[in-house]
Amino acid sequence: MQKIKSLMTRQEEFRELREQPSDPQAEQELINSIEQVYFSTDSFDIVKYELEKLPPVLSLQELEEYRDKLKQQQAAVSKKVADLILEKQPAYVKELERVTSLQTGLQLAAVICTNGRRHLNIAKEGFTQASLGLLANQRKRQLLIGLLKSLRTIKTLQRTDVRLSEMLEEEDYPGAIQLCLECQKAASTFKHYSCISELNSKLQDTLEQIEEQLDVALSKICKNFDINHYTKVQQAYRLLGKTQTAMDQLHMHFTQAIHNTVFQVVLGYVELCAGNTDTKFQKLQYKDLCTHVTPDSYIPCLADLCKALWEVMLSYYRTMEWHEKHDNEDTTSASEGSNMMGTEETDFDRGYIKKKLEHGLTRIWQDVQLKVKTYLLGTDLSIFKYDDFIFVLDIISRLMQVGEEFCGSKSEVLQESIRKQSVNYFKNYHRTRLDELRMFLENETWELCPVKSNFSILQLHEFKFMEQSRSPSVSPSKQQTSASSKTVTLFEQYCSGGNPFEIQANHKDEETEDVLASNGYESDEPEKSAYQEYDSDSDVPEELKRDYVDEQTGDAPVKSVSRETLKSRKKSDYSLNKVNAPILTNTTLNVIRLVGKYMQMMNILKPIAFDVIHFMSQLFDYYMYAIYTFFGRNDSLESTGLGLSSSRLRTTLNRIQESLIDLEVSADPTATLTAAEERKEKVPSPHLSHLVILTSGDTLYGLAERVVATESLVFLAEQFEFLQPHLDAVMPAVKKPFLQQFYSQTVSTASELRKPIYWIVAGKAIDYEQMLLLMANVKWDVKEIMSQHNIYVDALLKEFEQFNRRLNEVSKRVRIPLPVSNILWEHCIRLANRTIVEGYANVKKCSNEGRALMQLDFQQFLMKLEKLTDIRPIPDKEFVETYIKAYYLTENDMERWIKEHREYSTKQLTNLVNVCLGSHINKKARQKLLAAIDDIDRPKR
Repeated sequence: MQKIKSLMTRQEEFRELREQPSDPQAEQELINSIEQVYFSTDSFDIVKYELEKLPPVLSLQELEEYRDKLKQQQAAVSKKVADLILEKQPAYVKELERVTSLQTGLQLAAVICTNGRRHLNIAKEGFTQASLGLLANQRKRQLLIGLLKSLRTIKTLQRTDVRLSEMLEEEDYPGAIQLCLECQKAASTFKHYSCISELNSKLQDTLEQIEEQLDVALSKICKNFDINHYTKVQQAYRLLGKTQTAMDQLHMHFTQAIHNTVFQVVLGYVELCAGNTDTKFQKLQYKDLCTHVTPDSYIPCLADLCKALWEVMLSYYRTMEWHEKHDNEDTTSASEGSNMMGTEETDFDRGYIKKKLEHGLTRIWQDVQLKVKTYLLGTDLSIFKYDDFIFVLDIISRLMQVGEEFCGSKSEVLQESIRKQSVNYFKNYHRTRLDELRMFLENETWELCPVKSNFSILQLHEFKFMEQSRSPSVSPSKQQTSASSKTVTLFEQYCSGGNPFEIQANHKDEETEDVLASNGYESDEPEKSAYQEYDSDSDVPEELKRDYVDEQTGDAPVKSVSRETLKSRKKSDYSLNKVNAPILTNTTLNVIRLVGKYMQMMNILKPIAFDVIHFMSQLFDYYMYAIYTFFGRNDSLESTGLGLSSSRLRTTLNRIQESLIDLEVSADPTATLTAAEERKEKVPSPHLSHLVILTSGDTLYGLAERVVATESLVFLAEQFEFLQPHLDAVMPAVKKPFLQQFYSQTVSTASELRKPIYWIVAGKAIDYEQMLLLMANVKWDVKEIMSQHNIYVDALLKEFEQFNRRLNEVSKRVRIPLPVSNILWEHCIRLANRTIVEGYANVKKCSNEGRALMQLDFQQFLMKLEKLTDIRPIPDKEFVETYIKAYYLTENDMERWIKEHREYSTKQLTNLVNVCLGSHINKKARQKLLAAIDDIDRPKR
């Protein structure tokens, strides 16, 4: 209380100080003016410090002033302290109250503890006698409960048989075995009772009966796996301690299930087709039974056979899945247990089961292959139509896929069996198709087959399989889902239901193909150019740009074509008013369909991929050889020395003729057997239909038919190029050089047939002989320079104008692509220029003014010609100009020029030397030059 009073007194003093008026800023300045030494430790002697500071001579006024200053500083500090104390005063008072309350609580707790100890002592003294009585009563109760339990157990043992029968009917094998074992244990425990003395022997007989039923239940797993059923069976065998025996029995049941399943399936179809209930078929061996399957029921029976075998393999697959799952669970639980001996025994059983199951995969698949192979050999597959045969291959291919996913096997047994039959079947089929192709070609009138501009071979039914070629077992919708994840296997796909061998009622695509145009072209607006539909180069479709090729070769595509260039070239393309639909014939379409069918077989059965691709190449070879035979064969072409047929093209055509074409009219009876066999592999050379007229000048010698035939071949080659990646993917590695050779030496040369075929038209479209006659009437030894060209130039230009009009007429029937028109113009111009040189070479006398007239004529011809065609540069322009300019060469230059320009004929070179005689070359020089020409010509003889 004294402290509180003192505190209150000080509080009053501080309040008085705070109530005095003051300036906070001034007070803070006073505090800041206090020397730092005053804020040091408590041991600091302030009085001594102040006395030491006094000056030697004291002044009362100064002392009073210094004293007043110290008082002011003291007052400021006191007020500051008072403010801080008053600010913290409520917290101090509150804490003091808490301390007082805590003291009171501690005193109350001491009283409670004292009372509790007193009560506990009283309870301890009065408890002992009552507890001993309760324990005695509890012991009696426990003895009575044990006696009651024994009586109930004896009663239960007497009723065991009834419950065991019920559990076996419910297929609760683990429960039945568990109950039986418990009963045996209980019986041995209570064997001192006479009422259950015979129960042990009875329970042993019951246990043996359960094992027999358990084996029957195990055999049911082989055809229709049920996870709950199999779990009960395995638990039951584990209770019996016979897991290894169960696995041995299971494999025996699977082998038996395969045999019984295939026999019952085939027997059902044989008896159904026989139409009677004769039991003689049931006594036949499986191999003999398969020979009685009729062709009509062959495919459904094969499908059902594979479906049944699939169910067996699926059951085995699910059995392995069950063991893998439960082995992992057992391993986890064993790692948490402490019974090392039991764990080792379980690991041994688990290892035995795993090896047994893995070995059983190959064994079961071998049994399946042998059963299916026996079925396949029971019927000659050559009697089936192509679609049915493909369907058989599809089923077998699916079965081989199942086998590969089942055990990783490559299905050697099935592959070899089906490969032999497929190759034999396909050889006969291919031979028939080649004969049909020959018939089509000989009856083909080479009319345009009107297809849509967006036509693609993938729109044909025969190529629908390519949409699912990545995984034939997975639907396209599932392919998109599985593209970023792992591939779904057949077992994963059909594990929960369904069957990969289900025959769909509409397995043949009934969808109508929409590839034909209504009138041959999808657009027939006469005034609208194909380019007018697009606003910029980037909008022009690639197929339209692709038609614009190099002007010099007519083959290679232009690297960059501007919109202006495209527009400027519309004179040379005679079909820009029509959509650029592919040019092909019905025969071309049939060949493409055949290729699709061949690829179906190859895709289904990859081991025969090489044979199929070889036959596909023969289709292309024969079609190409036919086009060459009909429209391109001309012995006079190579004599021109223009090299129209490349050495590669000639080599390809010779190879086709030697390997595929039968040139003999009738078989030679004296021929050897080997020669006869070789002739079976060949096809007679086709003959052009008499309806196709190639000799009429009005139709430009069948130009429309030539365009359709040649461009259809080029289109066919493009389709083969499109299919190359797919063919390369399925072709065996050791056979890939054949495929590369086929594409590099045959397919890539198809477009080269354009030159010899269109050369024939160019050689007849313009009357070059008439031009030679007109040139022969011209007088070239004139004495003055002429300003007017000769009439043969006008005649030649009229021929070209007439040629241009005829091209326009033909383009109304058939679209003439730019490469074709360029080649035609190039050939005509090249022939015209060479005719001009030949005309100049016929000149007997010629003056310098005459040579100038030749230059004038040729320049006039070039100027007018450039208005008719867009081809730049003009072909063989230098050929003519160089020949004209050679007239002015000196003797030495002429000799060197003759050796360098071997493109000119001996006649043309000789005439050039003879005409120069007398002008600037003497007779001696003439003899020397003629000798040089003779030396050049000698190797050609």
